[in-house]
Amino acid sequence: MITTYHRPKTLDEALKLLTQPNTVPLGGGTLLSHGTSDSVSVVDLQLLKLDSITKKGNDLEIGATCTLQSLFESEHCPEALKIALKLEAPLNIRNSATVAGTVVSSDGRSTFVTMLLALDAKLDHRPLTADRLSSTVLGLSEYLLTRPKTLITSISIPLNAKTAFEYVSKTPADKPIVCASLAQWNSGRTRLTLGGYGRNPLLAMDGTESNGVEEAARNAYHEATDEWASAEYRMEMAAVLSKRCLENIK
Repeated sequence: MITTYHRPKTLDEALKLLTQPNTVPLGGGTLLSHGTSDSVSVVDLQLLKLDSITKKGNDLEIGATCTLQSLFESEHCPEALKIALKLEAPLNIRNSATVAGTVVSSDGRSTFVTMLLALDAKLDHRPLTADRLSSTVLGLSEYLLTRPKTLITSISIPLNAKTAFEYVSKTPADKPIVCASLAQWNSGRTRLTLGGYGRNPLLAMDGTESNGVEEAARNAYHEATDEWASAEYRMEMAAVLSKRCLENIK
């Protein structure tokens, strides 16, 4: 239950409010709309102008409160990322859900975060501590492992990598049982990530070349059994999807 509503005009004011107990940021409101029995204060971020999408050299900087649909419609959004965005949520949710909120609330079934992880996305954030004025860059991999108490202000992804996204699901409306994202740079560096299971998407490969993607995919999912699929099924499908991704970027 929301007990107090704040609408700060500056980032510093927002950060100061967010250091208070039981206080959470409000972006698209998709999480808070589910309701909670706990009393919380919310800090509305919409006046902070954190919703821009800016191309900076070989990178795309996405503001934290940019909606999933705005990113989907951007001329700079890679096609593989568009596929992942479309699978993340239906249109009405994409119109309100923010990129940062989706990252914060994500689990292993998030297609959007699976693709961001393949791209080695970087998060610009402000820790909700006494040192809150210092802007820090954090890799998405590290963020997912530690889930620090912080306010993400933007997400950066490279535009100079070739990307591919493949998935399998029970129905078109379902989130994938298995999905594979691949990013490859001109240097040969290749990152393979897998989604559809667990607390976080999995980084299956980050190497200097693409040899062994199928084996890496199988190894990453050798214990991936849940109510939707067996580990054996996921291992085989992950290998198949990873191979397709590699073929699609050549």
